[in-house]
Amino acid sequence: MTHPLFEKHRATLDAAVQAIRTRGFWTPYPEMPSPKAYGETANEDGKRAVEACFGQDFPLDQAGETGRHAPERSPYGLDLGVRYPVCSPSALVGAAQAAQDGWQRLGAEGRVGVCLEILERLNKRSFEIAHAVMLTSGQGWMMAFQAGGPHAQDRGLEAVAYAWDEMSRIPAETVWEKPQGKNPPLRMKKHFEIVGRGVALVIGCGTFPTWNTYPGFFAALATGNPVIVKPHEHAILPAAITVRIAREVLAEQGLDPNLVSLAVVTKREDTQALATHPAVKSIDFTGGNLFGEWLIDNARQAQVYAELAGVNNVVVESTDAYKAMLRNLAFTLCLYSAQMCTTTQAILVPAGGIDTDQGHKSFDEFAADLAAAIDKTLADPAVATAVLGAIQSADTLRRIDEAGEYGKVVLASRKLEHPEFPNAEVRTPMLLTCDASDEKSYMVERFGPISFVVRVADADAAVALSERIVREHGALTVGVYSTKPQVLDAMTAATMHAGAALSINLTGAVFVNQSAAFSDYHGVGMNPAANASYADSAFVANRFRVVQRRYHVE
Repeated sequence: MTHPLFEKHRATLDAAVQAIRTRGFWTPYPEMPSPKAYGETANEDGKRAVEACFGQDFPLDQAGETGRHAPERSPYGLDLGVRYPVCSPSALVGAAQAAQDGWQRLGAEGRVGVCLEILERLNKRSFEIAHAVMLTSGQGWMMAFQAGGPHAQDRGLEAVAYAWDEMSRIPAETVWEKPQGKNPPLRMKKHFEIVGRGVALVIGCGTFPTWNTYPGFFAALATGNPVIVKPHEHAILPAAITVRIAREVLAEQGLDPNLVSLAVVTKREDTQALATHPAVKSIDFTGGNLFGEWLIDNARQAQVYAELAGVNNVVVESTDAYKAMLRNLAFTLCLYSAQMCTTTQAILVPAGGIDTDQGHKSFDEFAADLAAAIDKTLADPAVATAVLGAIQSADTLRRIDEAGEYGKVVLASRKLEHPEFPNAEVRTPMLLTCDASDEKSYMVERFGPISFVVRVADADAAVALSERIVREHGALTVGVYSTKPQVLDAMTAATMHAGAALSINLTGAVFVNQSAAFSDYHGVGMNPAANASYADSAFVANRFRVVQRRYHVE
């Protein structure tokens, strides 16, 4: 019998599967925080729900609780003080394993139906999640709502769609009949059971605590695996709300809520113990190279889906829309203070300058004009703080302070006062110039609002350098501005060889650091910045296996 939640959400699922096949624009979750879509009181209700958590114990009733921990530090300077349960890693794993059998028996349709119900509940509470994302990550309000709410939910739904698309190819049973000539045929009944690989560990990041968590979370859950979410210590609240909603839905369906749990740890060793536990069979990780590479090297019992550091770059060779190009690049460098894994760091420009619709521009003129465009983008203080958000990590503040030693400063970073949050750490972008030979300056990810205009010999050298950066250091995004078909062809070939997404001549309201679910593949999985993509078949297919049984029938 078809599960009722599968039937309830079947239209959404069918549309999502169609969307991943056609790659056009589609979403079931409104991206604008409109009262018409979410209710007249949704914003205030969500804000109050988050504030009610401040200074309180966050209720989850998980296995193996040993105490409470409140490590979050808001980039906006607020004292959150939310106390989360600290649980024994082995107890969390044991409870997850115990919950898996019931989840297995539900079948693929039932699991997908429950996942879709969780996503619908998350969408209804988008304002609550958005306030939590904003206050913990430092994102501006609009980004927190969109990226933390509907866009993250899109990515979760995308993973469910891929999971269903793969699982639905497998028949539940068949009668196998092999002719034997004059003798009676051989006949067997065969059953094919989709079985999750085991416990999934999803390790979140501090800057996008839902957008980077939901793909792995829902890919693992839909394919039959219990999930333990280990959030970044400074961005726990969005993950905790997500886990609580999921546990509520599971309990309502008569399922063990320990299928989904939150791992808040007080020491690194507990995360390592979780990651290397024999029962943990998949790990999703977004973060720095140091721990990401440790996971790949040490969590040998698990498939690790990792998004690591990279050096995103743009080649600027020529343009027929100079002002629009500058506006697009400037906004790219300002958005969320460049605390995005897709933001451009190295802008490769020929030493002889570039041809534009406003005449030839020298290398130095281009750098100065880009700096002026950044200042213009941030001229209105209210707009500036909304676009920049706040700096999430003390390490990023340190990188900004020391960045001046890596090149010639064209635009210094400034601290801005936030009208609503006086203690917020708001910084404007820093722009520097350097030579292509100064590889120690620009060919290392300097996460945050730090970018380099890099002087290269010519267009051919720029294309070659872009490809080498991607191959050796990784990149999630590459861009190019050129009016010449041969340059565009060369960049296309370079990104095909190295494995990175390419944006060509962006001058409108789409930016190189944005990625749209159901259409854009976030990451390719071919270069050091990521070994997987959000989302494709490879992201889900190895999270389950097919276990068969067979017997003779007359």
